[in-house]
Amino acid sequence: MPSAQDPFYVVKEDIQDSIDRLQSNFHQWENTSDSGEHLNLSKEVLAACGSIEWQVDELDKAISVASRDPSWYGIDEVEIENRRRWTSNARTQVRTVKKTVEAGKGSNTATHASINGMHRELMRLPDSHQSTSKSNQYSAGDNDDFIESESDRQMLLIKCGILCTCIQL
Repeated sequence: MPSAQDPFYVVKEDIQDSIDRLQSNFHQWENTSDSGEHLNLSKEVLAACGSIEWQVDELDKAISVASRDPSWYGIDEVEIENRRRWTSNARTQVRTVKKTVEAGKGSNTATHASINGMHRELMRLPDSHQSTSKSNQYSAGDNDDFIESESDRQMLLIKCGILCTCIQL
């Protein structure tokens, strides 16, 4: 039986916390009627989706290493399958949110034009009637999002490194 100190469960808990925050932001995104807030929440949700997807991929890699010789790591095939099932479910949750936000569903006031605007902003494509000062207003927020994402990535790398080290012991 896996212990609470098992690095998988430490990383899993962190990812689950991120998924819970993602779901909260997603519900807020669904219920907002302000187009500016809707756009900002779209960017936040999509950035979180990317970060969580990367984290789940890294956890899957660690599971694959452990699956080569589960007894060496003190786990069995059933536990390996449970871990794979959890990462699959986590990935499905994130993909569902991502697809919904990308499609612009869930907004009571989203029109075709605002969806195109969100898509352009999320893809960072310039709008023909946008001034440079308006496009620059998002750059500081984008930088903050990138820094936060990189920080999350580095923390996960550290935890995965600990996980791999523990697995090899």
